Amino acid sequence: MKSALHELIKQTVFSLQEQDKLPALQSIQFQIERARNKQHGDYACNIALLLAKQIGKPPREIAEVIAKHIQKPEGIADISIAGPGFINFTLAQDAYRLILEEIFTKADKYGYLTVGANQPVHVEFVSANPTGPLHVGHGRSAAFGGALADLLNVAGYQVHREYYVNDAGRQMHILATSIWLRYLELCDLPITFPSNAYKGDYVFNLAKDLVADHQQKFVVQADDLFTNIPADEPDGGDKEQHIDALIDRAKQLLGTENYDIIFTYGKDIILDGIKYDLHSFGVDYQEWFSEDKLLKHGFIEQGVQQLKKTGHCYERTGALWFRSTDFGDDKDRVLIRENGQHTYFAADVAYHWNKFKRGFRQIINVLGADHHGYVPRLRAVIKALGIDPDSFDVPIVQFATLYRGKEKVQMSTRSGSFVTLRQLIDDVGKDAARFFYIMRKPEQHMDFDLELAKEQSTNNPVYYIQYAHARICSVFRQLSDKKMQWHKEQGLANFAKLQEPHEIDLLRSISSYIEIIETSARNHEPHMLAHYLRELADYFHSYYNAHQFLIADEDLRNARLTLIAAAKQVIANGLQILGVSVPEEM
Repeated sequence: MKSALHELIKQTVFSLQEQDKLPALQSIQFQIERARNKQHGDYACNIALLLAKQIGKPPREIAEVIAKHIQKPEGIADISIAGPGFINFTLAQDAYRLILEEIFTKADKYGYLTVGANQPVHVEFVSANPTGPLHVGHGRSAAFGGALADLLNVAGYQVHREYYVNDAGRQMHILATSIWLRYLELCDLPITFPSNAYKGDYVFNLAKDLVADHQQKFVVQADDLFTNIPADEPDGGDKEQHIDALIDRAKQLLGTENYDIIFTYGKDIILDGIKYDLHSFGVDYQEWFSEDKLLKHGFIEQGVQQLKKTGHCYERTGALWFRSTDFGDDKDRVLIRENGQHTYFAADVAYHWNKFKRGFRQIINVLGADHHGYVPRLRAVIKALGIDPDSFDVPIVQFATLYRGKEKVQMSTRSGSFVTLRQLIDDVGKDAARFFYIMRKPEQHMDFDLELAKEQSTNNPVYYIQYAHARICSVFRQLSDKKMQWHKEQGLANFAKLQEPHEIDLLRSISSYIEIIETSARNHEPHMLAHYLRELADYFHSYYNAHQFLIADEDLRNARLTLIAAAKQVIANGLQILGVSVPEEM
């Protein structure tokens, strides 16, 4: 209805301009929104207020001209003017009945739209380095990215979900060296563990398994390992130089074959754990794209060559640079170092060029807050490669701070002191974790109360919504127990009997579901759907507490049951988009 009203207003204004009843004006981006005040109808349009600035007449006067010439469509009971010049539309009762008929006809497919026109959309999210298990920060990116991808799919886009596996970078070599050093400790070698290595318990566990599988195969002399290695930070040295030197020493002492065994061993087990955790969280991907694939298939060279063709690259001191300052970045970026090695940035150039070459014309990168400074250089690359910058969106997901009641949960990733996503799922459950993460805009900081997430009360929003669905299921079980029946067609035929304020509120809320899906998808804001479902549940609970459904009046009983059955279907459809289960009993 919202889209239809928008088109109706636009055509009416064009017609008035052709008749010289309105002057020809530049394009106006007017809006059709749900009326905030129920007394003003269901929808409000602001076009008269916007036109007034150009025409130089009072907006109410312009609104009256437009409203007078609108050919009232089917489903609209009244058109009126309110406030300074809003054009308001009130839906006819029959329009609500048609919405409910559509809900029952389409069932779990109700809300599926065609606004995406099957446009291919690439959504990359989480993409954490496989150097350790996913933590609660990754969980927020997973919940947001997964919900956004599913929302876009429902809106009619052809969605490709992808995880970029950074399995060829320096952090992976730090992981391999960390595992090997723990392995040597377990083999009774005197090791001073580096301050910049990975220290989590999972590294110990990997080392234990390495000992069990390979016994003493990777043991070396401690003197050979630490001789002429730069001092670590606690000894007055540089922790980065120290760990890099140990990586080089590990490759030298182990040899390529043995080093690769340890490197691949750690990467594969951790990546398998990441895949398992995300699947448990309701997140699956069409592709796990390996950085190593960029190297082996020459994609990095292709990406760099494509960027060179744009004329925005130059050489200096033996290195190849991208002049990203031409596109608003704060400094130019190195693509190829003096030693001929590519940078992380070059890999990112290649990866995004590869996305474009695969046919994606809309690209969404969900990044964590620690990558906020990376956005300008990515946008610079997109522009330089000739990709439409409007087709590139980078939602930034802020960190989540965990609390148990009022007590903050302390976390440190490198030290290994953090709450994993798996622990969070085990503690509060997938449903609460996903919904709590999605409730806020991704760019907003959030405090995650673990105790509230487990609470079975109206204070817990996901419980409150699921309980609305379960309550409706309970009503229909009671219907059977009382030997009563629900006749949907009779309920639709007697729809006009629904005149109570609680019924009108619930009807209005149900009727806005399609608009919420479309707006949430277009704006990449799944939190809008989460808030809508909470509001819908609130309207139902208020209705449930104020009225009886299983009453003697058969016509009114059927009408009320038809109404709540529609609410049940909409709640189920919305929760499924957000990756939350839909229980029938609680």
